[in-house]
Amino acid sequence: MRSCLVVDDSKVIRRVARRILEELDFTIEEAVDGKDALTQCEREMPDVVLLDWNMPVMDGLEFLKAIRSMSNVRQPIVVFCTTENDMSHIRTAMEAGADEYIMKPFDREIIEAKFAQVGLM
Repeated sequence: MRSCLVVDDSKVIRRVARRILEELDFTIEEAVDGKDALTQCEREMPDVVLLDWNMPVMDGLEFLKAIRSMSNVRQPIVVFCTTENDMSHIRTAMEAGADEYIMKPFDREIIEAKFAQVGLM
């Protein structure tokens, strides 16, 4: 079974993402910010990270840069899931190593479509 780390400071968003992803046969772990997510990835790297941009402690972009700088590890697919929807944010995320970008609010169809584009479905 594939694993997904859902990184968002909103408990509601994490709960919604968990429900959708469990229906899609993913095992789910959760993190409340980028630092928490990085600690979890150092323990066990997930197959995919669903990542919010704006979080306390360490934001999504900082997390993405940190994870992409790790050598000798299997890199996860990283899908930003955020309210930041202008082209400069999307370009910045993709240049930093994001594999895909989802706008909030999202639903199952959006997640399925984006995950299919990166070979997860």
